[in-house]
Amino acid sequence: MLGLVFVSKSTQVKVERRSELVVPTARLAVVEGMDRGAAIDVVDEVTVGQDPSATLVLRDPAVSRMHCAILPQVNAWRLRDLQSTNGTQVAGVRVLEALVAPGQRIEIGDTVLELTTTGTVVQPLSGDNAWGRALGTSAAMRRLFALMPRIAASDAVVLLEGETGTGKTLLAETIHRHSARSGGPFVVVDCGAISPTLIESELFGHEKGSFTGAVAQRVGAFERARGGTVFFDELGELPLDLQPKLLRALEDRVVRRVGGGADIGLDVRVIAATNRDLRAEVNKKTFRSDLFYRLNTIRVRVPALRERPEDVTLLAEHFWQQLAPDGPRPPAELLDELARRAWPGNVRELRAAVERAFLLGDPDELASDSSPAPAVELVEGKPFRAVKEQAVARWEKAYVRALVDQHSGNVSAAARFARMDRNHLRDLLRRHWEDSSED
Repeated sequence: MLGLVFVSKSTQVKVERRSELVVPTARLAVVEGMDRGAAIDVVDEVTVGQDPSATLVLRDPAVSRMHCAILPQVNAWRLRDLQSTNGTQVAGVRVLEALVAPGQRIEIGDTVLELTTTGTVVQPLSGDNAWGRALGTSAAMRRLFALMPRIAASDAVVLLEGETGTGKTLLAETIHRHSARSGGPFVVVDCGAISPTLIESELFGHEKGSFTGAVAQRVGAFERARGGTVFFDELGELPLDLQPKLLRALEDRVVRRVGGGADIGLDVRVIAATNRDLRAEVNKKTFRSDLFYRLNTIRVRVPALRERPEDVTLLAEHFWQQLAPDGPRPPAELLDELARRAWPGNVRELRAAVERAFLLGDPDELASDSSPAPAVELVEGKPFRAVKEQAVARWEKAYVRALVDQHSGNVSAAARFARMDRNHLRDLLRRHWEDSSED
């Protein structure tokens, strides 16, 4: 629903836009198959499948546990196949994702579904272009800004889903900062960056001597986050054999250190993020359905940047202002060029492009010679692009080294200081020092 970036208070201004979004409602009915006559109302996203947790539960053995999802849009419904075994078809064509109009038939397994319009529902939109330090002008983001105070005020588990680079970590931090637990710690566990052999110790801690190399007692992430929030980044990477232990911690609100015998009570809020659709992972049996049910209390889908192109210019201007707080606005030709792109790397890729344009006058980003060229070493026979890539690499390496050294190797603190996404900084560290790690 949104991709995010930290912004200063000066960026948070009122915008004159429509204050509500009118979304169609529908009736989804089984018109052919063994469950003919079954139907549900579609007001928000619904799932269809054999699994008991699906919104529309089918008995058809050719239907997957979590077969497909349907989400209302302004003038249609977005249908997504959840990597089902037998696929999803619209008008006889197998689709992974499609916009479905009223009356079109959806075929899954031996079942045929049909959507019929029943009316509309009004969803409020925030009048601000920011909530806390999250930024965006699109209707999807402002719909989230209207909901976020309620989400932050609760203590419920939040599951953030979205592609890499869309801003899931920033959203998690913003929720924490606006919650009743804001005075407590915000502990990040990157499930994709920790060795599978160490992740149990990272989560739950260990006792001295519990395994080879355990030379001292270690307090796990759950205990470190006491009174605050623990954020599981890329939860879809969590090994299958550890998922029952995480489920127990969420259900019973206790953990047990590796090698320990005593249960330790928890006082934390849990936020999780993943670049995978966990419903599809349940189908593939790489993610436990019971853990998904427990995490699926409040699920927020963070859209790709290509789904909200109206936000590109605002984000680009913000990144440019961070580089030159007292300087002029970015050139119009740069903004036009950025607005035309699809951004497969999302907000993170956009930020890198703005940085290159600002620092180097990159012709791929900036069709203007108004910016002064930086001092570079000209080598005969070496092409322009190779020289440019070397210059960028040298600058990046020097910058991130100074940044991380200043914060004693604490990547999270360094990222906050630079107003940089932690994952983006980690990517830069890996690019320049393959043996670097996050403390």
